Amino acid sequence: MIKRNKRNQNKQPAAKGLSDAAIAELNGRPTELATAAPDPDSETAWMAEGNCRLHPPATFFPSDGVGVDKARKICRDCPVMSRCLDYALEERIDHGVWGGCSERERRRILKRRRDESLVATAETA
Repeated sequence: MIKRNKRNQNKQPAAKGLSDAAIAELNGRPTELATAAPDPDSETAWMAEGNCRLHPPATFFPSDGVGVDKARKICRDCPVMSRCLDYALEERIDHGVWGGCSERERRRILKRRRDESLVATAETA
C-alpha cells in the first residue's frame, strides 16, 4: 500500500514563467514534439498552438475527476480552446478532455444544441 505522503514526493515544481521547451522537458515530452512547426495545409494545424502539446497525452484522458480538473487548468489559458472544443463536438470525440470540457460536458452541449434545433424547427413549421 502506498502512503499518501510518499505519493507526492516526486512532484515537480510549478511551471509558471517557464518556456514551452522547459515545460515540455518537465513533463517528459520531447522538445521536438512541443515545438514542431504545424503543417499549414492540415485542417488540424491549430493543434500545434495548443497548451496540450507541452503535456503527456495521458493528462487529457484521465480516469477520475481530479485528472479532469488538472486537464481543465491546462486548457483554461489555451489560445485554441474554442477551436479544440468545436473540433471535438464536430468529430463526436467521446473520450478525453477537449477544449476544457469532459466527455459528459460535451454530451450535454450536443444535447442542448439538438434540443434547440428541434425547437427552432418546430417553430418554423
